[in-house]
Parts: sequence; structure tokens; C-alpha cells
Amino acid sequence: MIFAVEEINNSTELLPGISLGYKMYDTCGSVARSVAVTLALANGNEIISAPSEVPCTRPAQVQAVIGETSSSTCMAVATVIGPFYIPVISHYATCACLSDKTKYPSFLRTIPSDYYQSRALAQLIKHFGWTWVGAIRSNNDYGNNGIAIFTETAQQLGICLEYSVSFFRTDPPNKIQKIIETIKYSSSRVIVAFLAHLDLDVLMSKLSQHNLTGYQWVGSEAWIFDSQTAEMDKYHILDGAIGLSIPKAHVSGMREFILDVKPINSSGNDILIVFWEALFNCKFKQSNSSEENQRKCTGHEDLSGLQNGFIHMSLMSIFNNVYKGVYAVAHALHNILGCNKTCNHKIQIGPSMILQQVKKIYFKTKEGDEVYFNENGDPPPKYEIINWQPTENGIVDFVTVGLYDASLPADKQLSLQDESLSWAQNSKQVPVSVCSEKCPPGTRKVLQKGKPVCCYDCIRCAEGEISNITDSITCVKCPPEFWSNERRDVCVKKEAEFLSYEEMMGALLTAASLFGTCMTAVVAFIFFRYRKTPIVRANNSELSFLLLFSLTLCFLCSLTFIGRPSEWSCMLRHTAFGITFVLCISCVLGKTMVVLMAFRASLPGSNVMKWFGPTQQRLSVLVFTLIQVIICILWLTISPPFPFKNFKVIKDKIILECALGSTLGFWAVLGYIGVLATFCFILAFLARKLPDNFNEAKFITFSMLIFCAVWITFIPAYVSSPGKFSVAVEIFAILASSFGLLICNFIPKCYIILLRPEKNTKKNMMGKGSPKTF
Repeated sequence: MIFAVEEINNSTELLPGISLGYKMYDTCGSVARSVAVTLALANGNEIISAPSEVPCTRPAQVQAVIGETSSSTCMAVATVIGPFYIPVISHYATCACLSDKTKYPSFLRTIPSDYYQSRALAQLIKHFGWTWVGAIRSNNDYGNNGIAIFTETAQQLGICLEYSVSFFRTDPPNKIQKIIETIKYSSSRVIVAFLAHLDLDVLMSKLSQHNLTGYQWVGSEAWIFDSQTAEMDKYHILDGAIGLSIPKAHVSGMREFILDVKPINSSGNDILIVFWEALFNCKFKQSNSSEENQRKCTGHEDLSGLQNGFIHMSLMSIFNNVYKGVYAVAHALHNILGCNKTCNHKIQIGPSMILQQVKKIYFKTKEGDEVYFNENGDPPPKYEIINWQPTENGIVDFVTVGLYDASLPADKQLSLQDESLSWAQNSKQVPVSVCSEKCPPGTRKVLQKGKPVCCYDCIRCAEGEISNITDSITCVKCPPEFWSNERRDVCVKKEAEFLSYEEMMGALLTAASLFGTCMTAVVAFIFFRYRKTPIVRANNSELSFLLLFSLTLCFLCSLTFIGRPSEWSCMLRHTAFGITFVLCISCVLGKTMVVLMAFRASLPGSNVMKWFGPTQQRLSVLVFTLIQVIICILWLTISPPFPFKNFKVIKDKIILECALGSTLGFWAVLGYIGVLATFCFILAFLARKLPDNFNEAKFITFSMLIFCAVWITFIPAYVSSPGKFSVAVEIFAILASSFGLLICNFIPKCYIILLRPEKNTKKNMMGKGSPKTF
């Protein structure tokens, strides 16, 4: 501060003709002493003197206060002096609470607020993937407020604190011992230390006793660049520490000025006497209480030979903040007095005028640094990221590995050179500090009961759901046509399932259908070849050939159920099945009625056959079939069957099937077939014992019994069968009932035609020959 004041007083550009005076006070970090000094300043006591023997030309009145150093004392000073609107410009108080202008209206600072430092530390931890950390803080306004903002930001970034403990260097040993035990039994490997360097020094000695090494320390600016703390770390506990520091600075001429300071040439500056005695461990005035071996100061001792951070400018960043504060006041005075080549000495200056002007100033130092304050009295928030890297000779090297500039966009604020970092125990691998390992794709996070959000279990996504990112909190349901793969990280297209010709079941049903068709064709050929024989002619050969034709269609219509469903195949399969089966049952019904009418015609005086001759038989078949055709046309017109993708039956497959459209139409078709079959079965059952060697009603009864049994069992089997198996059940019902009609009605006749031709005579058909065989 003395250097800055003297440089301004010797300047012809800043405050020409005006000399600044000052008075220094050492409050020893005591809030009580700070408040006492502040009250004296506010009351206007004569506490300011000129730096030379020339007295001030006007009564001493304090215009600004440069200081304090710590946040707690600054809060006390700013609270007392605030109502007087005397600007207080601190070079080292970083507590974010001091930015509250309602409580501290006259406070400003040249060091960034901990609001930005705490957020920067949280972003730094997030950058390295640490989500499970511990925190130690000084039990004062600096530490408590700093960790409070850090905790809030950390939670927003998904970082959890396993513990957060506070202490002060004067705390009893048992409290510090509890902190040691907390660290020892914790699972986190990263410790955020928001500590004053004196507090850390006390903690370090205890950590050394317990050999607590291997932890990754993340530090605040209060100690991360402190060479004295590094020298005390004999057990390398803090090796690899990383943290934020005030950007390095250089003020030309300052080192030379300090080396040239001689207390014997600086009358009126008692603080230099104390400073000199502390540096050289000597006394200017010996007293009886002085130690015998303490030498006397001469005032001409050589400063350049001392190994001291103050002399070697390792504290230049702090010096620069003091330098900026003094120049800020000088620029404010310069603007108020309207200085150009001279200043207007008649203007009555008040502290409130300086406060208002200081808030507005903007200038650059001779080194090019910009100086200004925002609405909260804070400077631009910029930090260097420092890494403790031990050298071969055991000395810690403070290496700048990155920058943090809060004035930049969010994605560009943090800049790091990760490859140049050194970690705890001189490792080159980034330490891992998490409560739970990351959940891989295909899983989701489920919080562990009673624990922070960073502690969770990884649960595999359910079927049909995926997560394709790490640490997903939810699983996303796949679209209807997709399904999750085995790893549950990708939705894959579902396999379309339908009864195809290529698969075994489809091929067997196709073969059965073709076999039935061929078998029907063979029977038709045999009947045609022996069409003039009595057994063919006796049972209405015309209806027999029509029945064989309809059975052929029944066998072939089952093929429409196989293959990928389409709009035309869906409409064709059910209507073709309904019409061909009605045609088939109509023929069987006609044959049954012929048997009954023939018996009635054999009775004396009966002429019933003239009412049920060939024409009436053809007409009955036509009418019965036409009714089914009308039902099918109405079904297709109102709500026809259509291809449908069923996603519900089998979760991981798409079932391609034919939706019925109108269920009423479907059951009307089946119901009509059922009515005809039942009616036919009743008539055949009544005619089964009519006298005749070859009573066809017996075989019709048996065939209709099979037919009805098949279709009665078909209904529950069809409803309960999933996917393509319901189609297979329907095909099986068609083939079984068709084979039943074919075998029961035609195989016995083919047996007589081919193997027992001696029975294929009219006499045998009329029951006048050998005994009955059927």
C-alpha cells in the first residue's frame, strides 16, 4: 500500500498536486480490534498522517479503508462503517455474503467472491467425474458460506457430499480427532478443503500422525498457493492437490521498492519497525525482557538474502489486489476533483462521493490489468487452476494447469490441460471417487433407501424397454413395432410371425391339404370310371360328384390361410371356407334327404319322390349355398376382414393375422354351417336303420358326427391359441372335417368298387342276395 501511495504521489498524471496520506493498523485478525479502529475512523479522530513531515493542509478525514484481510473482520468493519458510506475495499475477503449490498452498502473488493470460487470448485469436481466427496471447512464466515454455495452448486451438478465438517484452529483436540476418524472411515477419496491456511496447518499435523495419505485434495485459494503450507507437508499428504488461485500478477518496481525499504529512513511508519524485527529476528531497542541471544537490529540488514515469500514475491497476487484498491480510490478522487493538469482544490470531498465514484471507475493498471466493479462491488471472477506437483528434491512446484473465467459462456468457463496433471501419490491416473459405479446402457438407476442420490443400484431395463446412455434414470419403452435387444440398449425391429409355407408346421398342413385334394381327385376319377355301376348310380351320382368337387374346394381353401396376410387373402380365406363348406354340407344334406325320401317312396301309395327329384335336389343345394353367399357379401360389404398387426399376443414379435372385421359376420358364417350340419346329422341319424344292404345314411351319420365334433372343439381351441397357432387350428379343423366327409362317404364305396366288385350289383344293393355286410 505504501508503494502504491508513493507511486501516485509521485505521478504527474494521476491527482497532480494532490498527496495522499495513510495510516496503517494491525488488527491481528481480531474482530474486536477491527471494530474499535473502524469506530475511530468513523468518528473522525486524527488517525491519518502524511507520509512525510509536512502536515496536512486540512483536517484529517478518512475517505476510504483498504482492508480487511479476512471475511469475518471485513463483515464487522463493513457493518460499522456502512452507515457512513465510507468505501471499504478488501484485497482478500472472499465471502459471498459480503456481496449483499443491503447489509454492506459500502463494501467493495479486488478479489473475486467465493460465490464464483465455490461454483468453480464444483465444476472442477464434475469435470473429473467425482460424484462422492467429503468437505472440510473453516468454522467461520469464509468456510461456512463457501461450502454452503459449493453444496448448492454440487447438488445441481449431481455431486453428493458424504460428509461436511467444520473446525477452527483453536478447537480442542477431540474435535479434530473426530474429523480424522470421519476421513478415515469414509469411502470418498476426494476432500474439498475450504480452509484458511492456518487451519489447514493445524489439520495437517494431525493427518501426518495418522498417515492419512492417498486422498485427492481440492483446495480453495486461501491455501492452494501457500508455500508455507507446502513446506510443512513433510509426509506428502497434499501431493497432487488441485485448486483455485488468484491469477499470477506482476507489478513492476514493487520488488525493488521492498528491497530498498529501510526502517531508519521511514519515520512515522512504526509498522515497518515491527516488520523488520520479525524478518531478521532482532530488536531495535533492547529491553530487560528480551532474550539474551536476540541481536540488535541495525536497519541496514540485506533483504535480498532472505528466503521469504514476501521478499521473493510469491504473494504478488495479493500485493496486486492491494495495489488495485489504492489506485481505485485515487482514480475516484481524480474524477471528483476534475483533475487534468491540475485539480480543483475547492471541491469539498465526502466519503459518499468517493463511494459512488469508485463503483463507476474503469481503468487499466500500468501492467494492463482491467479494474472495475460490478453492481455487487466484485471484480471480474477469474482464477488459475493450480496443481501441486512434487519435484525430485522434495519441493512442491505450483503448476498452473488451467483457467476459470466466469465471464465467459458456461461451456467455455473451465479450461484444463488434463495431460499435465499429477494426482495423489504422484499418480498419472485420475482418481475415482463415486458412491456407486456408473450404470451402463441397458440399465437404470434406482436410489438406495436412506442414502444420497449418488448412491444407487443399477437395475436392468424390463423387456421392451431400453436405456442407451450411461447413468440413465429411466428406461424408454420401445415403439410398438420394435423390441429391446438382449443388452436392453437398442430397440430392434420385431420379427413378423405368421404361418408360412417355409416352416415345418406350414409345410405339413400344406402337404395335408394337397394330399386331401389328390385323394379327392382319385376318388372322383374312380367314381367317374365306374359311374355306370350300381353302387355309384344307386346313391345319386350327380350329388356325389358335386360333393367331391366341394370337398376339393374345402381342401384347397385351407391354403389361403397359409402365408403373409394381405387384404385380398383375408377376405378370401373366410368367405371361401364358408361357401365351400356350405356347398359340401348341402350336398350331404341332399343325399340324406334322398335316402329318407327313397324309403318313403317304397311304401304303398306314396308318391313323395316326385316332389324331391333331381331338379329339387339341385335347387335345394343352390338355395342353401346362396344363403351363405348372401351372408358373406353382407360381411364383406359392411366390415370385411383385414390384415392386422397384433402386438399383444407375443411381446417380442408382431403377429400378422387377419382381423375379423365384423365378428357378427364371422359367427353368422360359422353358425349357418353349424345349423346345416346339425340338421343333416339329425336326418342321417333318423335314417341310419332303414332297411337296405348299403344304407348310406349310416356313413353320413358318422361323417357328420366327426364334422360336428371337430368344429365344437375348434371354438375353444381357436380362441385360446396364440398367434399363428390359431390359424393352424382353423386349418386343422377344415382338413379334419374334410377328411371325415371324404373317408366316411366315399372310401367304403371305393372299397367295394375296387376290391369287392362281386358286391357291386343291383341285386346286392336291394338286399336280395348274400347277407348284409354293411
